[in-house]
Amino acid sequence: MNPAEAYILNAKEPYRSMLLHLQLVIESVIPDLQLLYKFKIPFYYLNGKQQFLYLNQSKNYVDLVFWHGAHLTNHEDKLVSDNRKHMKSLRYYKMEDIDDEVLIDLLEEAYSYRDRKYYK
Repeated sequence: MNPAEAYILNAKEPYRSMLLHLQLVIESVIPDLQLLYKFKIPFYYLNGKQQFLYLNQSKNYVDLVFWHGAHLTNHEDKLVSDNRKHMKSLRYYKMEDIDDEVLIDLLEEAYSYRDRKYYK
């Protein structure tokens, strides 16, 4: 088991279930992503070198952070920037907060921008 998977499996409930669900959706929508353990969190890379998104479990929520979030225009009302200039996240406090339709739409949009530079 790689450290990224251990991070997910060792998370306390309800965060473990949320992280596992997000992992399942992410990997089914974009199968060519590689799950690595970078910066002490699960990080998804394209081609093993291009940062795409990461998962971070904080005190009372799970963040799914899009590395090129500044490019995203769909569902802006659901995205949290927290004063981050280029990254945006979907923030989940409980399993019921996860809207698979919104998640899939944003994953596909982010993937469509995979060849863009980090800055707009």
